[in-house]
Amino acid sequence: MSSADPFASDRRTSAADDRFSFLHVDLNSFFASVEQQIHPEYRNRPLAVVPTFADTTVAIAASYEAKALGIKTGTRVGDMKKICPEIIMVQGDHTTYAEYSHRIHAAVERVCPVAHIPSIDEVTCQLMGREREPPNARRISLDIKQAIYDDVGDTMRCSIGMAPNRYLAKIASDMQKPDGLIGLLPSQLPRALTHLELRDLPGVGAKTEQMLIKKGITTMPQLLELDREGMHKLWNSVWGDRLYHWLRGHDTGDDGAPLPNEMQKSLGHSHVLGPDHRSPQGSWAIAHKLLHKAAMRLRMEKMCTGSLGVTIRYQLSRQEAEGRSKVRQHQSGIKHDAWGMEARFPTCQDTLSLLETLQKVWAQQPTGPEYQRPFFVGVTLGRLIPESEQQPTLFADADNRGALSRTLDKLNLKYGHTTLHFAGMLPARDSAPTRIAFTQIPVQYGVDYM
Repeated sequence: MSSADPFASDRRTSAADDRFSFLHVDLNSFFASVEQQIHPEYRNRPLAVVPTFADTTVAIAASYEAKALGIKTGTRVGDMKKICPEIIMVQGDHTTYAEYSHRIHAAVERVCPVAHIPSIDEVTCQLMGREREPPNARRISLDIKQAIYDDVGDTMRCSIGMAPNRYLAKIASDMQKPDGLIGLLPSQLPRALTHLELRDLPGVGAKTEQMLIKKGITTMPQLLELDREGMHKLWNSVWGDRLYHWLRGHDTGDDGAPLPNEMQKSLGHSHVLGPDHRSPQGSWAIAHKLLHKAAMRLRMEKMCTGSLGVTIRYQLSRQEAEGRSKVRQHQSGIKHDAWGMEARFPTCQDTLSLLETLQKVWAQQPTGPEYQRPFFVGVTLGRLIPESEQQPTLFADADNRGALSRTLDKLNLKYGHTTLHFAGMLPARDSAPTRIAFTQIPVQYGVDYM
């Protein structure tokens, strides 16, 4: 730890430099607020958005009325009913939330250009010139709130953080909810962060927090006392250096943005099965549909894949769980065993070839009584390359698989992605809807969001 005053930077910032560079707009209880906007009868009442109505599943969003009762994201449906028997439960609609997300982007853009979209319910704006002056930044923030209210709906409240970099702007947006407006000026840093918990920092989850605790860092003041070298050592990577500067409001060239990713390396879908599909036959139909969606996305993104991975989780009975030394537990409370396998092959992008690989992988899963109750399936396509880099083969496409996939896409883009499909997914045609996206903005392919 450094012996220097960790808050010395508070006194070195001149008035001319005491400005905001970024606004982070975070929609409050977004999914629940959308439901209350669409259904006026749900307003001012406890409401939870759920993936299915099974008691073992969990809330993916809760209204502020529900949060006041202790119901939050991750609360099990069965527990919610005990806490509030009259709670309204709504099955999440990915397409509707994606549409509202794009309407919010348009409303924000009407006031200030959108610089970055971190997730479905977040927007970042970069301020320029005199916009950076605190009174002007505050006016812009209030205008954004009003634009969302006017253009999208009166239940759509947001909290906005103003700061010298994107990382701090996100932190500030979480400091006051709902409908908050908080600014972190360079002259206030890092002192203004000392009251936070370690978990309040973006990128610090449960595992990272435990790592910090093991290394003797249990509070924000302890973290902020570290100099740049100490931060690097703590994380054992350049992330520590970046975090040191971000927490002090410095301009590092990336403005608190995540490290740039290389080309996308994988894509896929996963699904917690409803009770009617928790069987070998039902799980296969779901896996088939997940692959159907992933293959269509692959072609829309003009990519080819060289690997297919499957993950299955099997629900264990109480007796089966008691007989094991180590048992996994899903967030829904289901005790389970898991199996996964990846197959590699010459790169391709047609559905039929991928389906044949899925069938071969599927046949390798374990057998026995404890593997007859699958409740989760995931399908991932990996080793992606642009289709322009696909190596030509010596043999022609004898089965016209590429043309078949293009025909599937043409019709499914026009009428919906489940309009034309192989027979194996028929039992799950209307199941496994597109999942709610927290960390990415849904992309619209034809008439559907995926």
